[in-house]
Amino acid sequence: MAKKDEKIWIIGGSSGIGEALAQKFAARGALVVISGRNKDDLAAALARIGSGHHAIAADATDRNSIEEAAALHGPFDRIITTAAIYDPGAVGKADADEAAKVFAVNLTGTFNVAQIGARHLRPGGQLVLFGSAAAIFGLPNGQVYSATKAGIVNFAQSLRTELWPEVDVRLVTPGFVRTPLTDKNNFAMPGLMEPEAAAARILAGLDGKSFEIAFPRRLIWPLKLLGVLPHRLAFWIAARMRG
Repeated sequence: MAKKDEKIWIIGGSSGIGEALAQKFAARGALVVISGRNKDDLAAALARIGSGHHAIAADATDRNSIEEAAALHGPFDRIITTAAIYDPGAVGKADADEAAKVFAVNLTGTFNVAQIGARHLRPGGQLVLFGSAAAIFGLPNGQVYSATKAGIVNFAQSLRTELWPEVDVRLVTPGFVRTPLTDKNNFAMPGLMEPEAAAARILAGLDGKSFEIAFPRRLIWPLKLLGVLPHRLAFWIAARMRG
């Protein structure tokens, strides 16, 4: 249930879905704290979000910076981590150093935020992790990004069973949303949404009771169906997507 005076921490809140969420929470009276690695981007986002809110430079892969940010601004009613990086392309052709960065930011970064953040939530507060439609089934050219998001799905499920009811763990599974990440794609993105529309879906879901907030259905459900088909058939269908 939404509270007007709630305090929200959004990691990755300087652009894309994170910033759109920050703006919507601020508009309904929440105090918003955004964090990210780039001070200039944070300052620009904070100006768009409005006065009375906070921005702090923190790197999800640096546990000390996350601890400091949490201690400085907590406790929180909700902690939402959207921070991620993306390097599209075939897994077999991925650059190992770039792949390591994707794993570090997406998976280790989410682990750090979740483990540290859970201690800085008010009783019953929300911990919101971001998966992706790309995590539902391994598709061609998903690169390691998809693998990191699949790991986050499993991680969120484990945390839900470990921490409930003291912490209300939620999982967001968005499809294609127009952000600096999807700007890297050179293929058609079915159901592409603007960040503001995605944020509205997420906000409504977080105010509800479902563990997973997944959208849009026309993308999510075919992928979920692919995941329950016999492997031989599922892989045959997926192989047709290689282009």
